[in-house]
Amino acid sequence: MQPVTEAHRTAFRRDLIGWFAAAARDLPWRHTHDPYRIWLSEVMLQQTRVDQAVPYYQRFLDAFPTVEALAAADLDEVLRLWEGLGYYARARSLHRAARMIVDDFGGRFPATYAEARRLPGVGPYTAAAVLSLAYEKPHAVLDGNVARVLARVFTVGDDVKAAATRRRLQARADDLLDPERPGPFNEAMMELGATVCTPAGPRCPACPLRPVCGAFAEDRPEAYPVTTKKAPLPHHDVAVGLVFDEQGRVLIQRRPPDGLLGGLWEFPGGKRRPGEPLEATCRRELYEELGIEVEVEAPFHRLSHAYTHFRITLHAFRCRLGTGTPASQNGEPVRWVPVAELKDYAFPRANRRLIERLLETKHTPSLFDTG
Repeated sequence: MQPVTEAHRTAFRRDLIGWFAAAARDLPWRHTHDPYRIWLSEVMLQQTRVDQAVPYYQRFLDAFPTVEALAAADLDEVLRLWEGLGYYARARSLHRAARMIVDDFGGRFPATYAEARRLPGVGPYTAAAVLSLAYEKPHAVLDGNVARVLARVFTVGDDVKAAATRRRLQARADDLLDPERPGPFNEAMMELGATVCTPAGPRCPACPLRPVCGAFAEDRPEAYPVTTKKAPLPHHDVAVGLVFDEQGRVLIQRRPPDGLLGGLWEFPGGKRRPGEPLEATCRRELYEELGIEVEVEAPFHRLSHAYTHFRITLHAFRCRLGTGTPASQNGEPVRWVPVAELKDYAFPRANRRLIERLLETKHTPSLFDTG
Protein backbone atom coordinates (compact mmCIF):
# COMPACT_ATOMS: atom_id res chain seq x y z
CA MET A 1 0.00 0.00 0.00
CA GLN A 2 1.41 3.38 -0.98
CA PRO A 3 2.17 5.81 1.88
CA VAL A 4 -0.02 8.83 2.59
CA THR A 5 1.49 12.12 1.40
CA GLU A 6 0.47 15.71 1.88
CA ALA A 7 -0.81 15.65 -1.70
CA HIS A 8 -3.17 12.86 -0.66
CA ARG A 9 -4.43 14.77 2.37
CA THR A 10 -5.01 17.89 0.28
CA ALA A 11 -6.87 15.94 -2.38
CA PHE A 12 -9.10 14.15 0.13
CA ARG A 13 -9.74 17.04 2.51
CA ARG A 14 -10.02 19.92 0.02
CA ASP A 15 -10.70 18.63 -3.48
CA LEU A 16 -12.95 15.73 -2.55
CA ILE A 17 -15.07 17.73 -0.10
CA GLY A 18 -15.30 20.59 -2.60
CA TRP A 19 -16.43 18.14 -5.28
CA PHE A 20 -19.09 16.74 -2.93
CA ALA A 21 -20.46 20.21 -2.19
CA ALA A 22 -21.15 20.66 -5.90
CA ALA A 23 -22.03 17.12 -6.98
CA ALA A 24 -23.90 15.56 -4.05
CA ARG A 25 -27.22 13.90 -4.80
CA ASP A 26 -30.26 15.48 -3.16
CA LEU A 27 -31.30 12.80 -0.66
CA PRO A 28 -33.82 13.25 2.16
CA TRP A 29 -31.46 12.30 4.99
CA ARG A 30 -29.01 14.97 3.87
CA HIS A 31 -31.40 17.70 5.01
CA THR A 32 -31.19 16.89 8.71
CA HIS A 33 -28.82 16.52 11.62
CA ASP A 34 -31.37 14.47 13.57
CA PRO A 35 -29.40 11.39 14.67
CA TYR A 36 -32.54 9.20 14.54
CA ARG A 37 -33.16 10.00 10.87
CA ILE A 38 -29.50 9.64 9.96
CA TRP A 39 -29.29 6.33 11.82
CA LEU A 40 -32.41 5.06 10.06
CA SER A 41 -30.98 5.96 6.65
CA GLU A 42 -27.68 4.26 7.39
CA VAL A 43 -29.40 1.06 8.49
CA MET A 44 -31.60 1.03 5.40
CA LEU A 45 -28.66 1.69 3.09
CA GLN A 46 -26.78 -1.36 4.31
CA GLN A 47 -27.07 -3.78 1.38
CA THR A 48 -29.83 -1.68 -0.24
CA ARG A 49 -29.59 0.71 -3.20
CA VAL A 50 -30.32 4.39 -2.60
CA ASP A 51 -33.19 4.52 -5.10
CA GLN A 52 -34.83 1.54 -3.39
CA ALA A 53 -34.29 2.90 0.13
CA VAL A 54 -35.76 6.39 -0.37
CA PRO A 55 -39.48 5.44 -0.50
CA TYR A 56 -39.05 3.04 2.42
CA TYR A 57 -37.31 5.77 4.42
CA GLN A 58 -40.16 8.19 3.82
CA ARG A 59 -42.90 5.65 4.61
CA PHE A 60 -41.06 4.52 7.74
CA LEU A 61 -40.79 8.09 9.04
CA ASP A 62 -44.45 8.70 8.30
CA ALA A 63 -45.27 5.77 10.58
CA PHE A 64 -42.52 6.32 13.17
CA PRO A 65 -41.45 10.00 13.08
CA THR A 66 -39.42 9.73 16.29
CA VAL A 67 -37.33 7.11 18.02
CA GLU A 68 -39.98 7.05 20.75
CA ALA A 69 -42.63 6.13 18.19
CA LEU A 70 -40.45 3.33 16.85
CA ALA A 71 -39.73 2.03 20.34
CA ALA A 72 -43.44 1.92 21.15
CA ALA A 73 -44.37 0.12 17.92
CA ASP A 74 -45.20 -3.55 17.61
CA LEU A 75 -42.48 -5.57 15.88
CA ASP A 76 -45.01 -6.97 13.41
CA GLU A 77 -45.77 -3.45 12.17
CA VAL A 78 -42.06 -2.62 11.91
CA LEU A 79 -41.43 -5.75 9.85
CA ARG A 80 -44.46 -5.07 7.65
CA LEU A 81 -43.11 -1.63 6.73
CA TRP A 82 -39.67 -3.14 6.18
CA GLU A 83 -41.01 -5.84 3.86
CA GLY A 84 -39.19 -5.79 0.53
CA LEU A 85 -35.93 -4.34 1.87
CA GLY A 86 -34.70 -7.77 2.98
CA TYR A 87 -32.06 -8.51 5.61
CA TYR A 88 -34.77 -8.37 8.26
CA ALA A 89 -32.28 -8.67 11.11
CA ARG A 90 -31.64 -4.97 10.46
CA ALA A 91 -35.26 -4.14 11.28
CA ARG A 92 -35.31 -6.31 14.39
CA SER A 93 -32.08 -4.75 15.66
CA LEU A 94 -33.34 -1.26 14.83
CA HIS A 95 -36.46 -1.89 16.90
CA ARG A 96 -34.50 -3.27 19.87
CA ALA A 97 -32.01 -0.42 19.68
CA ALA A 98 -34.82 2.18 19.63
CA ARG A 99 -36.15 0.76 22.89
CA MET A 100 -32.67 0.83 24.37
CA ILE A 101 -32.20 4.47 23.29
CA VAL A 102 -35.47 5.42 24.98
CA ASP A 103 -34.81 3.39 28.14
CA ASP A 104 -31.07 4.04 28.59
CA PHE A 105 -30.22 7.24 26.69
CA GLY A 106 -33.16 9.54 27.23
CA GLY A 107 -34.51 9.11 23.73
CA ARG A 108 -31.41 10.37 21.88
CA PHE A 109 -28.88 8.35 19.92
CA PRO A 110 -25.74 8.21 22.11
CA ALA A 111 -23.02 10.70 21.21
CA THR A 112 -19.96 8.57 22.05
CA TYR A 113 -18.55 5.72 20.02
CA ALA A 114 -18.45 3.26 22.93
CA GLU A 115 -22.08 3.90 23.84
CA ALA A 116 -23.24 3.75 20.22
CA ARG A 117 -21.57 0.35 19.80
CA ARG A 118 -23.69 -0.98 22.67
CA LEU A 119 -26.82 -0.65 20.56
CA PRO A 120 -28.06 -3.80 18.79
CA GLY A 121 -27.03 -3.83 15.15
CA VAL A 122 -24.71 -0.82 15.44
CA GLY A 123 -21.28 -1.86 14.21
CA PRO A 124 -18.14 0.21 13.55
CA TYR A 125 -19.44 1.62 10.25
CA THR A 126 -22.88 2.67 11.52
CA ALA A 127 -21.46 4.18 14.71
CA ALA A 128 -18.89 6.20 12.75
CA ALA A 129 -21.46 7.35 10.21
CA VAL A 130 -24.07 8.55 12.70
CA LEU A 131 -21.57 10.19 15.04
CA SER A 132 -19.81 12.06 12.24
CA LEU A 133 -22.94 13.13 10.38
CA ALA A 134 -25.11 14.00 13.37
CA TYR A 135 -22.54 15.17 15.91
CA GLU A 136 -19.45 15.97 13.79
CA LYS A 137 -17.38 13.50 15.79
CA PRO A 138 -14.07 12.56 14.08
CA HIS A 139 -14.72 8.92 13.14
CA ALA A 140 -13.95 7.70 9.61
CA VAL A 141 -16.35 5.28 7.93
CA LEU A 142 -15.29 2.22 5.98
CA ASP A 143 -17.91 0.57 3.79
CA GLY A 144 -17.63 -1.10 0.40
CA ASN A 145 -17.62 2.19 -1.47
CA VAL A 146 -14.91 3.71 0.72
CA ALA A 147 -12.79 0.56 0.59
CA ARG A 148 -12.93 0.62 -3.22
CA VAL A 149 -11.84 4.26 -3.37
CA LEU A 150 -8.91 3.65 -1.03
CA ALA A 151 -7.90 0.43 -2.78
CA ARG A 152 -7.69 2.24 -6.10
CA VAL A 153 -5.98 5.40 -4.88
CA PHE A 154 -3.34 3.42 -2.96
CA THR A 155 -3.24 0.37 -5.33
CA VAL A 156 -3.94 -2.14 -2.58
CA GLY A 157 -2.98 -5.56 -3.90
CA ASP A 158 -4.46 -7.61 -1.05
CA ASP A 159 -8.00 -8.96 -0.77
CA VAL A 160 -10.09 -6.04 0.55
CA LYS A 161 -12.43 -8.44 2.32
CA ALA A 162 -9.67 -9.97 4.43
CA ALA A 163 -9.71 -8.81 8.04
CA ALA A 164 -6.07 -7.64 7.99
CA THR A 165 -6.65 -5.59 4.85
CA ARG A 166 -9.82 -4.04 6.31
CA ARG A 167 -7.84 -2.96 9.38
CA ARG A 168 -5.21 -1.33 7.16
CA LEU A 169 -7.86 0.45 5.13
CA GLN A 170 -9.57 1.67 8.29
CA ALA A 171 -6.27 3.05 9.54
CA ARG A 172 -5.78 4.79 6.18
CA ALA A 173 -9.28 6.30 6.33
CA ASP A 174 -8.59 7.49 9.89
CA ASP A 175 -5.36 9.13 8.72
CA LEU A 176 -7.02 10.93 5.81
CA LEU A 177 -10.13 12.06 7.72
CA ASP A 178 -10.61 15.81 7.94
CA PRO A 179 -11.00 16.28 11.72
CA GLU A 180 -12.68 19.64 11.23
CA ARG A 181 -15.28 18.33 8.76
CA PRO A 182 -15.72 14.60 9.43
CA GLY A 183 -19.34 14.51 8.29
CA PRO A 184 -18.78 16.04 4.83
CA PHE A 185 -15.58 13.98 4.46
CA ASN A 186 -17.38 10.69 5.12
CA GLU A 187 -20.31 11.58 2.89
CA ALA A 188 -17.94 12.63 0.11
CA MET A 189 -16.03 9.35 0.32
CA MET A 190 -19.23 7.30 0.14
CA GLU A 191 -20.69 9.45 -2.63
CA LEU A 192 -17.58 9.17 -4.74
CA GLY A 193 -17.63 5.39 -4.52
CA ALA A 194 -21.35 5.24 -5.27
CA THR A 195 -21.43 7.58 -8.25
CA VAL A 196 -17.92 7.94 -9.76
CA CYS A 197 -15.51 5.31 -8.48
CA THR A 198 -17.99 2.54 -9.27
CA PRO A 199 -17.16 -1.19 -9.40
CA ALA A 200 -17.46 -1.30 -13.19
CA GLY A 201 -16.90 1.55 -15.61
CA PRO A 202 -15.52 4.11 -13.16
CA ARG A 203 -15.82 7.70 -14.40
CA CYS A 204 -12.19 8.63 -13.83
CA PRO A 205 -12.28 11.94 -15.79
CA ALA A 206 -14.86 13.24 -13.29
CA CYS A 207 -12.94 12.13 -10.19
CA PRO A 208 -11.39 14.79 -7.92
CA LEU A 209 -8.84 12.24 -6.68
CA ARG A 210 -7.54 11.46 -10.16
CA PRO A 211 -4.22 13.35 -9.64
CA VAL A 212 -3.28 11.15 -6.67
CA CYS A 213 -4.88 7.87 -7.77
CA GLY A 214 -2.43 5.02 -8.29
CA ALA A 215 -4.92 2.89 -10.22
CA PHE A 216 -5.57 5.76 -12.65
CA ALA A 217 -1.82 6.26 -13.10
CA GLU A 218 -1.54 2.56 -13.99
CA ASP A 219 -4.50 2.98 -16.38
CA ARG A 220 -6.25 -0.03 -14.87
CA PRO A 221 -8.71 1.13 -12.22
CA GLU A 222 -10.88 -1.97 -12.57
CA ALA A 223 -7.95 -4.13 -11.44
CA TYR A 224 -8.74 -2.85 -7.93
CA PRO A 225 -10.01 -3.73 -5.44
CA VAL A 226 -8.68 -7.27 -5.33
CA THR A 227 -11.22 -9.81 -4.07
CA THR A 228 -11.28 -13.57 -3.71
CA LYS A 229 -13.61 -15.25 -6.17
CA LYS A 230 -16.84 -16.37 -4.52
CA ALA A 231 -17.86 -20.01 -4.44
CA PRO A 232 -21.12 -20.86 -6.22
CA LEU A 233 -24.19 -20.43 -4.03
CA PRO A 234 -25.76 -23.68 -2.80
CA HIS A 235 -29.29 -24.44 -3.98
CA HIS A 236 -32.24 -25.91 -2.06
CA ASP A 237 -35.66 -27.09 -3.17
CA VAL A 238 -38.32 -25.95 -0.70
CA ALA A 239 -41.91 -27.20 -0.62
CA VAL A 240 -44.68 -25.22 1.10
CA GLY A 241 -48.34 -25.91 1.57
CA LEU A 242 -51.20 -23.53 0.84
CA VAL A 243 -53.65 -25.10 3.27
CA PHE A 244 -57.20 -23.72 3.11
CA ASP A 245 -60.12 -24.23 5.42
CA GLU A 246 -63.76 -24.45 4.30
CA GLN A 247 -64.13 -20.67 4.69
CA GLY A 248 -61.40 -20.06 2.14
CA ARG A 249 -58.84 -18.91 4.72
CA VAL A 250 -55.21 -19.91 4.30
CA LEU A 251 -52.91 -21.18 7.04
CA ILE A 252 -49.82 -19.14 7.95
CA GLN A 253 -47.27 -19.33 10.75
CA ARG A 254 -44.75 -16.92 12.19
CA ARG A 255 -41.04 -17.69 12.19
CA PRO A 256 -39.06 -17.55 15.45
CA PRO A 257 -37.79 -14.03 16.24
CA ASP A 258 -34.11 -14.87 15.74
CA GLY A 259 -32.32 -16.20 12.71
CA LEU A 260 -33.03 -15.87 9.01
CA LEU A 261 -36.28 -13.96 8.32
CA GLY A 262 -37.02 -13.93 12.04
CA GLY A 263 -40.44 -12.63 13.06
CA LEU A 264 -41.92 -12.83 9.55
CA TRP A 265 -45.00 -14.83 8.60
CA GLU A 266 -44.81 -17.62 6.04
CA PHE A 267 -46.63 -20.52 4.48
CA PRO A 268 -45.56 -23.71 6.30
CA GLY A 269 -43.02 -25.98 4.66
CA GLY A 270 -39.32 -26.66 4.39
CA LYS A 271 -36.34 -28.14 2.56
CA ARG A 272 -36.55 -31.24 0.42
CA ARG A 273 -34.48 -34.21 1.54
CA PRO A 274 -32.26 -35.97 -1.05
CA GLY A 275 -34.39 -38.10 -3.33
CA GLU A 276 -37.64 -37.10 -1.64
CA PRO A 277 -40.65 -36.31 -3.85
CA LEU A 278 -41.71 -32.70 -3.38
CA GLU A 279 -45.28 -33.67 -2.43
CA ALA A 280 -43.80 -35.90 0.31
CA THR A 281 -41.63 -32.98 1.49
CA CYS A 282 -44.75 -30.83 1.82
CA ARG A 283 -46.65 -33.47 3.81
CA ARG A 284 -43.68 -34.23 6.07
CA GLU A 285 -42.84 -30.60 6.82
CA LEU A 286 -46.42 -29.69 7.69
CA TYR A 287 -46.64 -32.66 10.02
CA GLU A 288 -43.28 -31.87 11.68
CA GLU A 289 -43.95 -28.14 11.98
CA LEU A 290 -47.66 -28.04 12.80
CA GLY A 291 -48.70 -31.56 13.73
CA ILE A 292 -51.20 -31.84 10.87
CA GLU A 293 -51.72 -34.33 8.08
CA VAL A 294 -52.73 -32.84 4.74
CA GLU A 295 -53.81 -34.05 1.36
CA VAL A 296 -51.56 -32.52 -1.27
CA GLU A 297 -53.99 -31.86 -4.10
CA ALA A 298 -51.95 -30.24 -6.88
CA PRO A 299 -48.96 -27.96 -7.60
CA PHE A 300 -49.88 -24.29 -7.41
CA HIS A 301 -46.79 -22.30 -8.37
CA ARG A 302 -43.01 -22.56 -8.59
CA LEU A 303 -40.52 -19.71 -8.32
CA SER A 304 -36.82 -19.08 -7.80
CA HIS A 305 -35.37 -16.76 -5.19
CA ALA A 306 -31.83 -15.84 -4.13
CA TYR A 307 -30.69 -15.03 -0.62
CA THR A 308 -27.24 -13.80 0.35
CA HIS A 309 -25.66 -17.20 0.87
CA PHE A 310 -27.94 -19.62 -0.98
CA ARG A 311 -30.65 -19.95 -3.63
CA ILE A 312 -33.98 -21.74 -3.50
CA THR A 313 -36.64 -23.02 -5.82
CA LEU A 314 -39.91 -22.65 -3.95
CA HIS A 315 -42.61 -25.20 -4.84
CA ALA A 316 -46.08 -24.34 -3.54
CA PHE A 317 -48.81 -26.95 -3.36
CA ARG A 318 -52.47 -26.45 -2.65
CA CYS A 319 -53.48 -28.69 0.22
CA ARG A 320 -56.56 -29.79 2.11
CA LEU A 321 -56.42 -30.26 5.87
CA GLY A 322 -56.85 -33.87 6.92
CA THR A 323 -56.32 -34.66 10.59
CA GLY A 324 -54.90 -32.63 13.45
CA THR A 325 -55.22 -29.08 14.72
CA PRO A 326 -52.42 -26.75 13.52
CA ALA A 327 -50.08 -25.80 16.35
CA SER A 328 -46.51 -24.61 15.91
CA GLN A 329 -43.90 -26.88 17.47
CA ASN A 330 -41.76 -23.86 18.42
CA GLY A 331 -44.53 -21.94 20.19
CA GLU A 332 -44.94 -19.25 17.54
CA PRO A 333 -48.48 -18.24 16.50
CA VAL A 334 -50.43 -19.92 13.71
CA ARG A 335 -53.39 -18.24 12.00
CA TRP A 336 -56.11 -18.84 9.42
CA VAL A 337 -56.26 -15.66 7.33
CA PRO A 338 -58.43 -14.60 4.36
CA VAL A 339 -56.23 -14.16 1.29
CA ALA A 340 -57.27 -10.52 0.96
CA GLU A 341 -55.94 -9.82 4.46
CA LEU A 342 -52.48 -11.31 3.91
CA LYS A 343 -51.32 -7.81 2.98
CA ASP A 344 -51.55 -6.89 6.66
CA TYR A 345 -48.80 -9.36 7.60
CA ALA A 346 -45.07 -9.14 6.95
CA PHE A 347 -43.85 -11.95 4.66
CA PRO A 348 -40.51 -12.81 3.06
CA ARG A 349 -40.31 -11.74 -0.57
CA ALA A 350 -40.69 -15.28 -1.98
CA ASN A 351 -43.88 -15.83 0.03
CA ARG A 352 -45.17 -12.41 -1.02
CA ARG A 353 -44.77 -13.44 -4.64
CA LEU A 354 -46.96 -16.46 -3.92
CA ILE A 355 -49.57 -14.16 -2.41
CA GLU A 356 -49.48 -11.97 -5.50
CA ARG A 357 -50.02 -15.09 -7.59
CA LEU A 358 -52.98 -16.10 -5.41
CA LEU A 359 -54.57 -12.72 -5.86
CA GLU A 360 -53.89 -12.68 -9.60
CA THR A 361 -55.43 -16.10 -10.23
CA LYS A 362 -58.26 -15.78 -7.69
CA HIS A 363 -57.43 -19.39 -7.07
CA THR A 364 -58.89 -19.89 -3.63
CA PRO A 365 -62.56 -20.65 -4.50
CA SER A 366 -61.61 -23.44 -6.90
CA LEU A 367 -59.96 -25.35 -4.09
CA PHE A 368 -63.40 -26.37 -2.90
CA ASP A 369 -65.12 -26.98 -6.21
CA THR A 370 -66.58 -30.48 -6.22
CA GLY A 371 -67.64 -30.71 -9.85
